[in-house]
Amino acid sequence: MKRLVLAALAVALLAAAGTDDVQGERTAGEATVFAIGRNAFSFPLATLDDDEAARFAVGNSFFRRNWVEAPASTRARDGLGPHFLARACAGCHVQDGRGDPSQGLLLRLSIPGRGDHGGVVPEPTYGDQLNTLAIAGVKPEGQVVISHTPVTGRFADGTPYTLQAPRYAITGLGYGPLHPKTLVGPRVAPQLAGVGLIEAIPEAELRANAAAQAAMAGPIKGRLALVWDPVAQGERVGRFGWKANVGSLAAQTAGAFVGDIGITSPHHPAEACMPAQRDCVAAPSGSGGGAPEIDARTLADVVFYQATLAPAARRNVEAPAVQAGARLFAQAQCAVCHRPSYVTGTSPFPALSTPKVAGVRIWPYTDGLLHDMGPALADGRPDNAASGSQWKTPPLWGVGLVHDVNGHRRLLHDGRANGVLEAILWHGGEAEGARQQVLRLSRTEREALVAFVESL
Repeated sequence: MKRLVLAALAVALLAAAGTDDVQGERTAGEATVFAIGRNAFSFPLATLDDDEAARFAVGNSFFRRNWVEAPASTRARDGLGPHFLARACAGCHVQDGRGDPSQGLLLRLSIPGRGDHGGVVPEPTYGDQLNTLAIAGVKPEGQVVISHTPVTGRFADGTPYTLQAPRYAITGLGYGPLHPKTLVGPRVAPQLAGVGLIEAIPEAELRANAAAQAAMAGPIKGRLALVWDPVAQGERVGRFGWKANVGSLAAQTAGAFVGDIGITSPHHPAEACMPAQRDCVAAPSGSGGGAPEIDARTLADVVFYQATLAPAARRNVEAPAVQAGARLFAQAQCAVCHRPSYVTGTSPFPALSTPKVAGVRIWPYTDGLLHDMGPALADGRPDNAASGSQWKTPPLWGVGLVHDVNGHRRLLHDGRANGVLEAILWHGGEAEGARQQVLRLSRTEREALVAFVESL
């Protein structure tokens, strides 16, 4: 009886989360921008002052412009590689948006075991990711070939559907075979608008999400990820990465610079060359050698730029289909994991600590927790606190603008889902009950559910 009461209370708390301030168009109070089209993810918070706007522009420049090979006359932007995936942050986060499998796909690599600070053990020849590009005189690590297997099913009304399950092969390995126990995790880049506000969600709220779900009846039991943050030099709650394996935007950015572009920083002063990659080890460094290729101030400007990218306002809020979809979203228990809203707390960024931004209600639709999503979505690769079948609940704000910004509707960690409905159909594990409820919806109801999610 006590457990039933606790479960009912937990459901009530989760259902009520954010409803004390009914969501309209604004996703982040006065900081919201009203934007559609290709640049919808690229506007600064509407609350920035002139000095902050100028810093935003500086960070934007270093985020978007290509880095070049060393040595070069442009010391501020040389040091690309030796191995890399893109020549700029914007190479994967095009228009600050979402990648797709044909552009910006990253393969994480590791072997079984626990690494430093509880992290992964890198693959001994290629490191913790496969870089498909290299500077002159250095061999690329390899190439990725994607094939697909159809997965068919039917909705309760008889309507058929076909999903495409991706399979990944690595060819043209530059330094010999992979370790026989190599674990591979494919990733696409998520959109960035609103990431600074995600970091401003109070840790206590994320812990409350986990406690409420633990008290509920049923399979939904999200777990908080605790990870080592190399920038803070301490343990932090995992907020970023598909498996919540990064604790801060600063750590995410510094790691991406060295891993994806080959740019060293004060937090990662050495190139990501493995001992067997002799041409990589011998390649020249940027900034004249001996110093980080991006200095602390410039790195901080790039972090600031991302932190102050504004979430766009909702669209079509009053449309009957959108309102019907909101009810279906709640009925299917989607809102248990995709918690609608929070009131922001303290932030590492002063621009997010002003009276207009601090203490504002935001609507990201995430609980920030790890969930077992079942075998269909599992990559079998543990990462820090996450198992091979666990994924962090991704925020849903901005999903409906991905097509405007990036020209596709690819969703989930590897972009396998073509649109919102396919993403739901890939759900399993803790979310199997929600998937089954969606399978029972009529065509009109399915369209309404999609319309609601795409309005966020």
